Amino acid sequence: MQKHTDFAEFTEASPSAEITVARHGWRAKCLQRLIRLDLPVPRTVALPCETVRAIAAGQMPDTGRIAALFEGDFLVSVRSSPENPEWGGPGTVLNVGMNDAMHARLTASHGREAADALYLRFVQNYATHVARLDPDMFHDEPGPEALTRARAAYHAEMDEEFPQDPARQLAEVLRSMARAWEGTTARLLRQAKGAPAEAVLGLVVQEMALGIGPGFSGSGTIQFVDSVTGAAQVTGRFRGQSQGRKAAVETLYLTRDPRGASLEEAEPAVFQELAHYGAACRAKLREEMQLEFAVEGGKVSIIDAVRVVRSSRAAVKIAVALAEDGVIPREDALLRVEPRALSELLHYQVDPRAPRDRIASGIGASPGGATGKIVFSAAAAQASAARDEPCILVRRETVPEDIRGMHASVAVLTERGGVTSHAAVIARGLGLPCIVGCTDIQINPREREMRGPRGRIFREGEVITVDGSTGEVLVGAAEMLPPALDDGFRTLLRWADNVRDIGIRANADTPDDARTARDFDADGIGLCRTEHMFFDEDRLTVMREMIFADTPNDRRVALERLLPMQRADFIALFEIMAGHPVCIRLFDPPLHEFLPHDREGMRELAEALDRPLSEVTRRCEALSEFNPMLGMRGVRLGVTVPEIYDMQARAIFEAAIEAGRRGAPIEPEIMIPLVSASREVEIVKTRVDAVAAAVRNEMKAEFTYRLGVMVETPRAALRAGEIAEHAHFLSFGTNDLTQMTYGLSRDDAGRFMSVYVNNGVYAEDPFHILDVEGVGELLLIGAGRGRAARADVRISVCGEHGGNPESIAFCRAAGFDYVSCSPFRVPVARLAAAHFALLAPKRRGAL
Repeated sequence: MQKHTDFAEFTEASPSAEITVARHGWRAKCLQRLIRLDLPVPRTVALPCETVRAIAAGQMPDTGRIAALFEGDFLVSVRSSPENPEWGGPGTVLNVGMNDAMHARLTASHGREAADALYLRFVQNYATHVARLDPDMFHDEPGPEALTRARAAYHAEMDEEFPQDPARQLAEVLRSMARAWEGTTARLLRQAKGAPAEAVLGLVVQEMALGIGPGFSGSGTIQFVDSVTGAAQVTGRFRGQSQGRKAAVETLYLTRDPRGASLEEAEPAVFQELAHYGAACRAKLREEMQLEFAVEGGKVSIIDAVRVVRSSRAAVKIAVALAEDGVIPREDALLRVEPRALSELLHYQVDPRAPRDRIASGIGASPGGATGKIVFSAAAAQASAARDEPCILVRRETVPEDIRGMHASVAVLTERGGVTSHAAVIARGLGLPCIVGCTDIQINPREREMRGPRGRIFREGEVITVDGSTGEVLVGAAEMLPPALDDGFRTLLRWADNVRDIGIRANADTPDDARTARDFDADGIGLCRTEHMFFDEDRLTVMREMIFADTPNDRRVALERLLPMQRADFIALFEIMAGHPVCIRLFDPPLHEFLPHDREGMRELAEALDRPLSEVTRRCEALSEFNPMLGMRGVRLGVTVPEIYDMQARAIFEAAIEAGRRGAPIEPEIMIPLVSASREVEIVKTRVDAVAAAVRNEMKAEFTYRLGVMVETPRAALRAGEIAEHAHFLSFGTNDLTQMTYGLSRDDAGRFMSVYVNNGVYAEDPFHILDVEGVGELLLIGAGRGRAARADVRISVCGEHGGNPESIAFCRAAGFDYVSCSPFRVPVARLAAAHFALLAPKRRGAL
């Protein structure tokens, strides 16, 4: 490589240290590697970022000296080379150096039509992108007089002939591209793609490979994997006699194809040469690359190479294939797949290649795509499911009574809510695509219609598609890609399990959830919310009878009817988990959530209970609360209405004995919700211990269990030392803990959270990414004080943050034992945990 202060020429002997991504950009470094692999890359010169910055400031390099490096005819392209290809950059300018003399030489060697097309294309690009003239004046297609008209238009606007000096042309192109990079619009665009404010640009000047001329000529791109599936497949394009010529232009398939002629058949030697270069790039660059090439008279030139653009499913397949072929180590394969990308593999996805008619967009709260008929109530969803018609539940926001409707739906769409709203949490647990906070729509459940932007109206029964990955609502049935839970997916996660050093459990409330958790190889169940089991039709009536009971004895009678139902639920969970730990949270929500909220529902309840409507109405009003989240719920119910927890503890213990007799021994974990004082734990523990003793005596069986606390209040975190004296484990429920720390409802935060984040009030939505400075400090305080009081206490997180990679990093660094998240986020969490184990191998010990 010949060295100059402001540019560098590539040669086969270029020492790799001379060209760096930080100074010269990704494209320059890649081209240097291609040259070192003996690929036929045209002569290339790289300008480092400091030279480009100087050009933007008006300090030009010696372009005549650059031109002199290209021996003979000077005809080059100029391409941008930022540090990261995702940041974009100014568009490529081709055929720099084209002038009357070059036009005459090309006319003699390639014909007048080809020479005119090349010259016209350069005049048009130079006029619009360098001289900044009106593009409408330079839009002519190639033709006999098009070149003459373009040059005349340039002369009329610039009061000078089109520049003939190649060095001047190059100088103006470099100046234009350097200044375009520094422009405000370009700066904002690349910062939106994650580029730092001080991101720099290199430029690459390369001898043109025209791809036209006598003999077999043309240009195209080729890659050896499919960008969507990752399967081994030759894809790309080839156009013979390109660069704008109309005559003798032929598009060929790359491989043999019954639909028409192919490059493989027309010129097998060229095809084999390209295949050889692709294999060399894969082996030496350790990546699947797309090659841009030109062919002149059967001679191949490699103009550029870029990493193959790939979908999430392709990224997994490619990484695993490279590792299995010995091209990269398994650790590299793990690090090449973004953990969040796995979410897209678990569900049907809207095909990104298909056309979209977008109605509205909101917050993609649960990934995947689904198509169905619009329904506006849980009852309508159940009726639709009974008819075997897929439906999408559309609500302003969901409430616990909607759970049956959500089970019956293929997707959920809500006008309100955020990423941890009721709809979002339940949908993620069920694996349903879900969009929340879709403020572009207005829902009128009474008229059974949904109104979108521009006056578009959609009524119940019309078909829409929900894309929970992008947050888009689409008209009609979109084309779908099936889930990609193939061998590559499972192989990657098996490798992840071999290196991760923090447990990953699942939040699972039903047998179906538990099966999903096992299918995704969760280490156990970290949170089973028992209240969701009571919303089934046959149980809801019994639950309401218990709520309306006048005496503790009447409550016990009603709860005895629920006992076998609960026991059957827990037996199913224990058997599915086959000896893996199961942590069951005792009843948490306020009782009024199980009661109807409208007059019609109260009338039906009065008939079912054989009570006067006035009595039912009074009881419902008496149980209603001004702020239910902070009212009679969680452990407060366990203290004031202890019969509920007694029944649940008995169901758990009897189920553990029965499941243990059928299979692996069970040690259930029982978690007390919403604790704020150690005395609450003492009271509940005393009753649970008494129930355990009674069950042991009645069933003549021995068992052990672990009692722990769900830390959801700031006071519980601060008094964790006292609480840990009565608990085997402390599991931080970060959903409610975040709400109480911020004094902010997660169901309402979506209305203004984007404004807060955009104004820098919060760096991120604290319900989406754990607030390590505030909530995180409470976690550290609680864990530290808990372990100081009881060294063997187990520490975990069971809120939705448990599936977030950034939150997993925090929990792992803090020495937590495990995190628990929705079943469909378990693969994401497993891979994220492996990433952190590889990138930050040392964990903090006990706090």
